[in-house]
This record gives sequence, structure tokens and C-alpha cells, in this order.
Amino acid sequence: MDFVEHLKSQVDIVQTIQTYVKLRRVGHRYTGLCPFHSEKSPSFSVNADLQFFHCFGCKAGGDVLKFIELIEHVSFYEALKLLAERNGIPMPKRAEYADSESKLRGAVMLMHEIAEQEFRELLKSPQGSEARAYIMKRGIAPDMVEHFGLGYSDRSGRWLVRAFERHSFTQEQLDASGLVLRRENDGGYFDRFRGRLMFPIHSESGKCIGFGGRALDPADNPKYLNSAETPIYKKSNVLYNIHRAKDGIRKQDRSILVEGYMDVIGVYAAGVHEVVASCGTSLTNSQVRMLKRHSSNITVNFDPDPAGEGAAEKHIKLLLDESMHVRIMELDEDLDPDEYCKKNGAEAYDARVKAAKTYFYWLADRARSRYDVKTSEGRVAVFQFLLPAIQGLPDKLERAAVASDVASYLGIERGLVLENFRKMAVERQETQIRRVRESLPDTDRILLALILTNPQALDEILPQLQELPAVKTSPARRIYEALFALAATGAPVNFAQLHGRLEDEEREVLSETLFREGVAPSLEDGVACLETMRHTDRTAERDRLKAAIRDAERKRDMREALRLMQELSNL
Repeated sequence: MDFVEHLKSQVDIVQTIQTYVKLRRVGHRYTGLCPFHSEKSPSFSVNADLQFFHCFGCKAGGDVLKFIELIEHVSFYEALKLLAERNGIPMPKRAEYADSESKLRGAVMLMHEIAEQEFRELLKSPQGSEARAYIMKRGIAPDMVEHFGLGYSDRSGRWLVRAFERHSFTQEQLDASGLVLRRENDGGYFDRFRGRLMFPIHSESGKCIGFGGRALDPADNPKYLNSAETPIYKKSNVLYNIHRAKDGIRKQDRSILVEGYMDVIGVYAAGVHEVVASCGTSLTNSQVRMLKRHSSNITVNFDPDPAGEGAAEKHIKLLLDESMHVRIMELDEDLDPDEYCKKNGAEAYDARVKAAKTYFYWLADRARSRYDVKTSEGRVAVFQFLLPAIQGLPDKLERAAVASDVASYLGIERGLVLENFRKMAVERQETQIRRVRESLPDTDRILLALILTNPQALDEILPQLQELPAVKTSPARRIYEALFALAATGAPVNFAQLHGRLEDEEREVLSETLFREGVAPSLEDGVACLETMRHTDRTAERDRLKAAIRDAERKRDMREALRLMQELSNL
């Protein structure tokens, strides 16, 4: 068996996807919110029998390898390698699946593994004394230092360069890594990170793909230096600590978004494990969707300063656009999350998380501080500020209740608030998923589902199906033609193989037909469908003979008419 087919036969697609997407079983399939586009109602489906996924909204679909390619932003070879490693399946020594791009990404990944180990060892060495002193000052326990893989980058600027030279990486690989930079005068290399406390950044699957470096010398700028984008690191697609936090997010049904690496470590050390941070960039749609795959509830806990409050306000719209349920958490004494946890303890922090305000009421308090609500002009200004936020509430009943609350909150007539609210509701344009194409008739759906999932049906039903003329007039005739051609090659007959042989239109028809709701068909259902198709063939043949008889009679060819009548009688 080919290694790819062997791997897919050993890996369950449902279990794999469940580590990324919250799935709910519905009949013989699983559904959830699609991780590849924004949606409010689940249109993403996983079929365990077919070992395939399909989204009725964005039309993404494929086998378990395709899912890993899309979700991890990796090549086919890297998806193959990742799944093999994760499931303890040895990869073949030959790299027949690896193209030049995959090999480059693989080298860059290895360089980051080496760098992570070098930084960790340096932190324990005499060179790392300054970084260890800073860690002690910030109150990070040794177990958290180890757990988060903190390290130190040597000041010489040659430490990583020498380590990479020992592994004989090529110039192309060094340039692509982002970990070393080339000198303009002589073309030599020097380390990008020098004299900094190092925070490894991991992908959702736990691979080290980048770093954040905190300056230890006040003269070093910037204070935080993050990895440049590389073939394996796109900061808009990454959240710090997501690989550790995702289990906690699911368990608690919430995520907590903080601003920086130290905040994540401090909150995590306090026992609140569902905490993440963006990696030196503003929050993006991709990052929000990553969180939403695990829970649609989020609590934003940024620093209690004007910059932090401004960032929280800016991110609210983005979070609402992705249909997240947003709360804003405020801490006392101008403490950031890390400081608050160290001063007040885990229980106090958890209590503040549970008491966090729904984003609308947090915005309302900010609006009241900006405008003079004692004047009619101020109340109108607050009202205009809050109205878009009301519309962002995902639940209709909640929107109506909050709209009514605004009236008493601002001292404005309730009718005026509701009238404006209704006007916005009419004007609001929501993205509509286009109508799903009509599925194939039940006869074709049952036969295809059986042949692609039941070995006995493949042996018994497929040969009979190939002999039926009705196949040539079926709405699924192109799918059947590809199926028969696939069977003739001797290759495995399964959904993935068939799907790969079809044009886009037929792929969509096949996916949307077989991912429909319904009970999984039995072999007896398949036999009944064959009989239905034979009946269709007999009916078509009778109609053909009757037409031929009429034609012979018109031509006064009675001998031919009698012969055709005998055929009709025999039929």
C-alpha cells in the first residue's frame, strides 16, 4: 500500500479535526463552525464513513491531509510529516513527496528547533545571568520558565550562526530562516536576536515557528523584537500560547485575550490556562477564527491604560464581525494581568474574569466619560456612539433588551431608541451563503455512498451498476464514469480518490449529496436501488419499442411491426 493511503487508513479524520474545531455529532456525521471562513451557523461537516470534510458555505473540502494543509498553512509533504509524527507512524526514508518549497520550510523548521534548544541552554549558562535576574525580578517560577521554554540570546551575535554552520545549512536556508541576518560589507551572517530574553512562539500544533525577544538593556531598542515573517511564520495567523490554551478554552468555554507574553505566563501560572496573546500585532480575523474554533466566548483583558483601553475598543468590532460573545475585564490599581495575579492570586483573578462586563456596558461607561449626558446633545452623542454596538449583539432578544435599556440609561424616549434600532436592522446587510445546489436523487446517493464506504457493495453492486444503461442518462453520469475509470485502474476506490478525479462542479455535487442528513444506507437499500434503475431501463426500452412500432406501422412495414411487438411482449 502507498504510504499516503497507509497513513490515511491509520488516522481518524474526526479525531484529527476535533483538535482544531469543536464538532457536534448529527446522525452519521459531525458539524461545526467552518475554520476557513466567517459564519454564524455551522455549515462545516465531517463524514467519518467517507473520511472527508466539506463546508457547504465556502466549499472547502478534502481528506485529513487536505485539512491539515489548510489549517496549518503547510504543504502536502509537511501535512504528511506532521500527521505521521503525531500518530507515531514512521515516515519512509525517501523524500519522494517533498518539493523544493517543502524542503526549505523543513530546513527553517529545523533551524527554529535548534535555536529554541540553544536559547534554553544559554539561559542556564553564565551568559544568561542577566536574563535569570530579570526572570527572578518578574517572579516567574522555574517550572514556568521550563514550561514556556524561555531562553536567552547571546550578545556576541555569532552564537546561532556558528550552530547553523555545524549543521551545514545553505545560504538560501539561512536567508529564509529570519534568525540570522546578512552583513552588507562582506556577506557574512550575524544573529538577529542578541542579548534578549527569548519567548518561543509555537504553531497550533506545538511546533516552534518564531520568537519574541525582550530587551534586557534599557539602551536596546525596540523593547520587544519579534521574528520577521518567514516561510513557516505569518504573525497574522498565530496566537501566543494557543497550542497550550486550546484545551483549556474548550473546557472553560471561553478564551482570555491579553496583550503580551509576560501577561500570558503570569495568568497561566495562576491556573487560568485558556489565555492567549497576539504576537506583536493587532488582532486579525484569522486569529479570531482560530479562537472561535474552540469557543465563541472571549474575555478581553488588556492593560488598564489609555493604550490598552483603546486597543480593546478597536478589537471589539473585529470580534463582533466574527460573531464572538465579547466581555471586557477591568483590573484595579492600574495593574496589568501578570501583576494582578501575583499580587492578588488566582482566585481573585478568576473572580474578575467571571464578573467581566458584556462589551456593550463597558462601551457605555466609556461613552459616558466622553460626553456630558446632562445635556440633550451629550445624550444623543452617546446614543449614536452605542447604536452600532447594539447591532453587533448576536442574539436578537438580547439586542432588543439592550436597546430598551439604552432609553432608561440615557434618559431618552424609548420609542426613539427602538425606531432607530429598527431602522438599522432594516439597513443591515448580512452575508448570505448562496443556495446549496440540488443534491442527486436518492437512488444515486445511496449507490455512491455504499460503493465508497462498503467493501461488499463495491464487490457486488459496482459490477452490476456498470451494466445498466440507466447510468448513461443519470444526473450523476459523469461521477459514475469517473468511478468506473477509477475501478479499472486497480487503485483504492474511496471518496478521496473519486473526488480527486472530478471537475469542480461534480466535486461539489458529490460532496453536497453524500454529506446530506440521513441514515447510512444498507446493502439491501443498494440492491433495491439497482432494481429501480433496471425498472427505469425497462420502462425506457418499452417506450422505445412502442415508438418504433408506431413508426413501422406508419411506413406500412407490418413484418417489422410484428417483430417489434414480439420484443415488447417478451420484455
